[in-house]
Amino acid sequence: MANKAAATWRSVSGFLLPPLRLHRMSGASSRLCSSEEEKPLKISASRPEPSSTYDWIGPPNPLSNLRPIVYRVSENESDLEKQLRKLRQETEDWNHVFWTRQNVSFSKEKEAFIISQLKAKGLNLHGEDGRRHSLSSEEMAVFYKSFLDKNRVRHADYNREWYRRNFTITLLMARIALSDIWSTVTEKYRKKKNSTPTI
Repeated sequence: MANKAAATWRSVSGFLLPPLRLHRMSGASSRLCSSEEEKPLKISASRPEPSSTYDWIGPPNPLSNLRPIVYRVSENESDLEKQLRKLRQETEDWNHVFWTRQNVSFSKEKEAFIISQLKAKGLNLHGEDGRRHSLSSEEMAVFYKSFLDKNRVRHADYNREWYRRNFTITLLMARIALSDIWSTVTEKYRKKKNSTPTI
């Protein structure tokens, strides 16, 4: 089962970013939609176990349109790297949930709008020949604007949380990079000190 699941995922050689302190979602981002938040969404039915050398990247999810990622767990993972990996994974999952709910909501509302507009014209969804009726781009523009206006606060909250998470991830990566540089410099200094002959 694990091999079959992993077959649909691509492994990608990558470097591990430094882990950070995990934060709870801000109040703004947690207000996304109370009725939708009641039901937890399944992230992936066939998610492979983390590898020690590669990140796993799966096929695009049909609902969120995002490729799920499982980040690698390096063998000598430091606490900071673990923190970063967990935050990155949590952010991937959070992003998937948001876009799944948003896309499902968009599709349902779009379908309802099309049906209501066709009814107003005295038409059914499908014509006598069985082909589906559609609306003009001008008519659909009314729906797109309405949907964006209705979801303006949700999108603004999402953007704020997205930037906050990415800023935190970037800071963690910088901390790990500085820690690695410091370790390298101190190790070289130690070796040089130990190899210097004493008189």
